[in-house]
Amino acid sequence: MDTDGVQAGHRVALAVADGTPLFELASAYEVFGVDRGIAEPWYELTVCGPAAAGVGGWLRADTRHGLDALATADTVIVPACHDVDEEPTPTLVEAVRDAHEAGARIVSLCTGAFVLAAAGLLDGRRATTHWAHTDVLAARHPQVQVEPDVLYVDEGTVLTSAGKSAAMDLCLHVVRTDHGAAVANTLARTLVVPPHRLGGQAQFIPAPVSHGTEHALTELLSWATARLDEPLTVTDLARHAAMSPRNLTRHFHAVTGTSPLQWLLVQRVNRAQELLERTAQGIDQVAASCGLGSGATLRRHFNRVLGVPPEAYRRTFREGLRP
Repeated sequence: MDTDGVQAGHRVALAVADGTPLFELASAYEVFGVDRGIAEPWYELTVCGPAAAGVGGWLRADTRHGLDALATADTVIVPACHDVDEEPTPTLVEAVRDAHEAGARIVSLCTGAFVLAAAGLLDGRRATTHWAHTDVLAARHPQVQVEPDVLYVDEGTVLTSAGKSAAMDLCLHVVRTDHGAAVANTLARTLVVPPHRLGGQAQFIPAPVSHGTEHALTELLSWATARLDEPLTVTDLARHAAMSPRNLTRHFHAVTGTSPLQWLLVQRVNRAQELLERTAQGIDQVAASCGLGSGATLRRHFNRVLGVPPEAYRRTFREGLRP
């Protein structure tokens, strides 16, 4: 995890090609293109591409800047491709390569990974794309280490996501990296999406759950989130849900794509991030407040999940600390 933070005037360029699908494009625009006053400074978003490029099959993008403007961006977002059976537009591939060589962070959403691969940016790197196209990406670009079962992959200056909702997960991950957990969580609540799904979480769950907001674990997840400072176990969760531990684990995998203990760990680390950002609590006190017991345990799990020690994370996002 890079904790340099976003600087004033951080320029995000959204790369549009003729035929770009709408969903991922809109997701990126909602995150980076709308300043909701959540954090200062926010991003400066520019849509780049051919004039009046077709989007979603029926819209025309207001592209006031050509693809050459990508080279002046700090972060470049490459949405999904129109058709993975066709080679990406050469001018787009070249513009993305030039932007990376100029020092930009490159983020692909869904099948936008094919553009990054064609530009050579994924050679020797881990990457992902929509689960339906991971085999094609691996066969076409054998030098890429394709991860077929994850939501997104962060390789520092090159990031890739799986399809559809995973694009929003990666966009929020970028915000979390730049602005911290509190800002990312506030934005997620505004957008009414899950605040944090780890990139390693499975992108394809064979037994889908209801599309509604209610499911078998709705009340349990809220109950557990309000008690992260307590030493909760799988048995405690199962008892509260009136399920056997085995049945609970099955429901957790169906709803969250992970195990009860892994879900609890992520929530505890997420709570620790917010406390490190927003309070002056010591490391041991933060550990106790989020149910990780000791400072040593907090450091171990925090570093393993986020790749940075809690002290370094606090130094990055220490603005506004209160006693």
